[in-house]
Amino acid sequence: MSLLARTDIDAGGFFVNFNQDCSSLAVGSKNGYSLFSLNSVDSNLDQIYTSFGEDICLVERLFSSSLVAVVSLNAPRKLKVCHFKKGTEICNYSYSNTILAVKLNRSRLVVCLEESLYIHNIRDMKVVHTIRDTPPNKTGLCALASDSDHCYLAYPGSATVGEVQIFDAVNLHAKIMIPAHDSPLAAIAFSQIGTEIATASEKGTVIRVFSVSDGSKLFEFRRGVKRCVSIASLAFSTCSKYLCCSSNTETVHVFKLERVSPETNDEQGAGDAWYGKISKAFTNYLPLPTQVTDVFSQGRAFASALLPVAGLRHSCVITTIQKALRMLVASQDGYLYVYQIPTEGGECQLIKKHDLRSIELPPNPPRAESVPIGVPTVVPPGGSSYAATVRGASGSSVGSGGAGSADKDHHDHHQQQQ
Repeated sequence: MSLLARTDIDAGGFFVNFNQDCSSLAVGSKNGYSLFSLNSVDSNLDQIYTSFGEDICLVERLFSSSLVAVVSLNAPRKLKVCHFKKGTEICNYSYSNTILAVKLNRSRLVVCLEESLYIHNIRDMKVVHTIRDTPPNKTGLCALASDSDHCYLAYPGSATVGEVQIFDAVNLHAKIMIPAHDSPLAAIAFSQIGTEIATASEKGTVIRVFSVSDGSKLFEFRRGVKRCVSIASLAFSTCSKYLCCSSNTETVHVFKLERVSPETNDEQGAGDAWYGKISKAFTNYLPLPTQVTDVFSQGRAFASALLPVAGLRHSCVITTIQKALRMLVASQDGYLYVYQIPTEGGECQLIKKHDLRSIELPPNPPRAESVPIGVPTVVPPGGSSYAATVRGASGSSVGSGGAGSADKDHHDHHQQQQ
């Protein structure tokens, strides 16, 4: 969810965001932000960390590390990268306009503005590339593949039609443009390994999955026929067998990605050829509008979950928790819903409802300038915290922290004064 979609925060709403491997949930509010572990979400929700004092509108955690990127409503053009366990700010960057979205994996950190994208090397936070003059992207729609081996960035290639621009964030060049929809894009998401991308348009009736390598369409699903909706979230399951979709309605849809194995591909090809001949003969005899034949060829939802409230933004993911497949839906009103997905499809069962509204000010709240996230400190010289956090292992430090402006030269990265 982006900053401009956070108008609800003025009414006491929450920013909710799952990390890359769905192992934790970040919740931002007017009082700060909290991180929750999702390892035992069927029974309880463990709070990992809470920071008080700033009006947080964006927070992204790097997998299960101590590295978080945060943006506050008080300074919407400034990105802070922090080590939350040490309570230190590693570095910060200022941009020419409001930060609408932040995405990160172990190789890159991407900052999305309305008409530009900044790609940082996450190991030293230097800007390695800037994509300027992108089509107006008021909601900050973009996606970054979690897998560093397929480190692709996706963003709208047009403001009038649903084109997806895929950019290689490691080799720093455009990879492919995919004409996904006739209407502008509303949601995009990469699969866990970054080889597939799911898309939805502003109409919200059809969801498509494409191959990142050649742009070919792999799946097409119909979310609904009667009404257009606003798609809020698309997410592949961590096992890549399912795709979930939430909107401003009370229903969350789950689609099953039935992939054909090489062994059965020839048999299916023969069957498809036979079906194609019959279908063509029937169509010639009784012509049907293209829209009608498209509806018949589109897959339907494998399962669905009913939410208690419609009209809110929800973020959904599907992951395996304690060897059981679960769908997690986090809502902007501060709740996390845990659903069991039936093996044969159908209605998902609600297992647990967690209250995320725990970011309350302590009895004697500290001054804003004294809370950990608001102090411009650096990792001690010779320390390995930042580099080790990025790598997930100990080692020599790559960068010792700093502050800078992303609008300066790409290699202009100032060290903070102690």
